[in-house]
Amino acid sequence: MLFCGYMTVIYLPWDIFLKALSEDQEVWFGILFTGWAAKAGAVLHWLVYGFGFYGFWKMKSWMFPWAGVYTLQISVGMLIWTAMDSRGSGMLSGIIVAIPFLALAIALWRSKLFKHNSIEPETTENET
Repeated sequence: MLFCGYMTVIYLPWDIFLKALSEDQEVWFGILFTGWAAKAGAVLHWLVYGFGFYGFWKMKSWMFPWAGVYTLQISVGMLIWTAMDSRGSGMLSGIIVAIPFLALAIALWRSKLFKHNSIEPETTENET
């Protein structure tokens, strides 16, 4: 939740409105975007992190499965980017970088925090 809040309130507004277009970069699914494509990607990231912050803050049931799925996508993206980009360090470092995100994705998937069980309302003596 804190990371989503930071990205929503501090980083992405700066990235979208103040960062120079020539310096802007965004990564989606392990593919690096620059320029206007990066600005568009930053707006999408802003929406994703904004909804993520709200969903974590209010513990919304729709966060399952989306928090885990998005984090898994980050893990795969980190693996692809590190293995394929010329600035990456190859497959081994890609695996090392992807593992913490994969572990977090599994933890979010298995978490019961967002899985609200339907609880039968208790009956009172007047209702029986």
